[in-house]
Amino acid sequence: MIDLNCDMGELPDAAHEAALMEQITSANIACGGHAGDDHTMERTVRLAMDRGVRIGAHPGYPDPANFGRIEMAMRPSEIAATVHQQIARLDAIVGRLGARIFHVKPHGAMYNIAVHNTEVARAIGEGIERWRRDVIVFGLAGSPMLDVWRRMGLQVWGEAFADRRYEPDGTLRSRKFQDALITDPEEAAEQAAHFAAEGKAETICVHGDTPGAVEILKACNNRLKSVQ
Repeated sequence: MIDLNCDMGELPDAAHEAALMEQITSANIACGGHAGDDHTMERTVRLAMDRGVRIGAHPGYPDPANFGRIEMAMRPSEIAATVHQQIARLDAIVGRLGARIFHVKPHGAMYNIAVHNTEVARAIGEGIERWRRDVIVFGLAGSPMLDVWRRMGLQVWGEAFADRRYEPDGTLRSRKFQDALITDPEEAAEQAAHFAAEGKAETICVHGDTPGAVEILKACNNRLKSVQ
């Protein structure tokens, strides 16, 4: 079945995050930029290990006040540095617990800008390379960001979103619009099934802070079983 991922280690509600973890195959763990600290990273890594969920690093703009969802004025060298530092911080915890990071997924504004900004995409790739090359990088399916990382020799997985609406050009609708999120579980599940049937994405995301995220993930799991 297609990989189902969720952004984790971002919320104070440990019970909610544990319930999310039951429904996914890959966890993107916030590593101290937009959210997260050593305590939440260890808590989330342990949850993933207990449930056999793949562990991923989820670096973003170092701006917790805005949850990494607003662009920061950073030079490419600064983006590469913060991406590397955040992944390394999580990796120290993951290694100490006896696990391994499987993938990296940029977060929020950094992700969305990198979709079409090759300079930002390359800076993210450089930050990853400083840490390790043998890792999968998640990025928007069908977007130029994936081409940048492929040319750098990085392995990529195209990502689609069950809980976000899209613009005609294939980018995600900005969260400034009220209809940017899909919160109806059946609608989200139908969108997930559509992406799975298309075969253009290797992984599908549901955000942990989307209202009703656990029910959305359950619906997606049930629907995806019927199309694969």
